[in-house]
Amino acid sequence: MRIFHIATLADWEAAQASGAYTTSTRGVTLEEEGFIHASRADQWEGVRSAFYADVAEPLVLLEIDTDLLGAPVVEEPPAPDVAETYPHVYGAIAPRAVVAVTRL
Repeated sequence: MRIFHIATLADWEAAQASGAYTTSTRGVTLEEEGFIHASRADQWEGVRSAFYADVAEPLVLLEIDTDLLGAPVVEEPPAPDVAETYPHVYGAIAPRAVVAVTRL
């Protein structure tokens, strides 16, 4: 399965250098949140509009092959009062699991 994650270019470049992507969402680490927020193909544009519209630094869309992840992916709502589910990655993302990177 393919899932998507919006990242700053700086965070993605740091992940490539270190061998692990560990940013959960804008300004929050995997360690702080417990998982990395992701989206399905039909969700990422809404996430970009809602949470990244005011970001001035370069953004990239990471396309992740879940078969290449070494961490579980769980579909769950982002908050108790939200019915729609999103994929959450419960661990770091190895750069090798990112099969495409698109500049936004």
